[in-house]
Amino acid sequence: MGLNPIPIGVLFSTEGPYATLGREGYLGAMTAIAEINASAVLPVALKPEIRDPKGSIEAYADLCRDIIDRSGAHFVVGCTTSWSRKEVIPVLERTGTHLWYPCPYEGFEGNDHVVYVGACPNQHIVPLLRHVLARHGHCPILIGSNYIWGWEINRIARDYVEREGGSVKAERYLPLGDTDIDHLIAEVRQKRPDFVLNTLIGPSSEAFVAAYWDLSQRDPAFSAEQRPIVSCNWTEGELAGLGQMAAGHLTVAPYFQSMATTENAALLSRAERYAPKQMQISAFFAQAYAAVQMIARGIAATGSDNAEVVLGEAKTTTYASPLGPLRIHAQTNHAILTPHIGRARNNGTFEIVTSAAAPVVPDPYLAHVDTDGQATGRRTAHLRVVK
Repeated sequence: MGLNPIPIGVLFSTEGPYATLGREGYLGAMTAIAEINASAVLPVALKPEIRDPKGSIEAYADLCRDIIDRSGAHFVVGCTTSWSRKEVIPVLERTGTHLWYPCPYEGFEGNDHVVYVGACPNQHIVPLLRHVLARHGHCPILIGSNYIWGWEINRIARDYVEREGGSVKAERYLPLGDTDIDHLIAEVRQKRPDFVLNTLIGPSSEAFVAAYWDLSQRDPAFSAEQRPIVSCNWTEGELAGLGQMAAGHLTVAPYFQSMATTENAALLSRAERYAPKQMQISAFFAQAYAAVQMIARGIAATGSDNAEVVLGEAKTTTYASPLGPLRIHAQTNHAILTPHIGRARNNGTFEIVTSAAAPVVPDPYLAHVDTDGQATGRRTAHLRVVK
């Protein structure tokens, strides 16, 4: 195999309503590629095949196909939304390529051609709700962007809240990118929920946080300490411009820039060389970085760039990553991750307030999970009304 460059697709949108998250994923992947190519430790060279859909969902499948047709790449790292991931899956299945998907998602999917490096529901929304319900109450309002992430996370949240004896005071949606949120703030003030679950994305989320902070200045009952906004998809980059307006609110992730580990210190040092100055490093950055690292380490360990062989290595070998010990679960193709609850500071970073006692085995269909969020090892199937 030698050091002939191995093509690797990099497929992220750096424009549109989720541009911040796309840029973070892109820069995480490119940081890892640059680091690997400059290193003498791994006998691997990677050639990035970069495509940018620029926020157009219709472009993802064609660009993914273009990567594969032009370069012969067996690996693509990218896609931010579930919508974009689902668009490329038929291309992956026809070509035998693997997408290493580095973002949290709503679960209820499994595909042999997708490696899910981001958190699934029992690694994000379940531990987040378990933490918040015990401290703030059982009657939230659910507010989300009007697409699959918002729909599904809010559906899981409603089910969980009601199983715990609570009730949802309202469930509302905005079009992707919409910042007209005055009516949502008015309803929150009128219904006074115990907390707000925010599954908004990009500018919509930023507008809501800013307006909620303004509400808290007029009515202290809506302070972050009393009635927090909680989220499964906030990042340091998204909150950096909000400053004190976001302070005190809660999120969950398998990685925060503030993690005090040797591996994270090394990542932050390397990111200074490859990422723009002043950039906040988030889970989206770290997971894309880790995905590329696992691919390269798999190629080096096996001497093969066959997608199945490399994935097999990732399922049997634990990588000491910035996210902690990282391995792909053999049965589900999802990463085994440790959830952390973070509280926003006024400088765009998060203070970790609690962490899972051990890495959580992924359960993307929530088939083996009790309400404490841990895998039980047994099936707890039940019929329920889908609302």
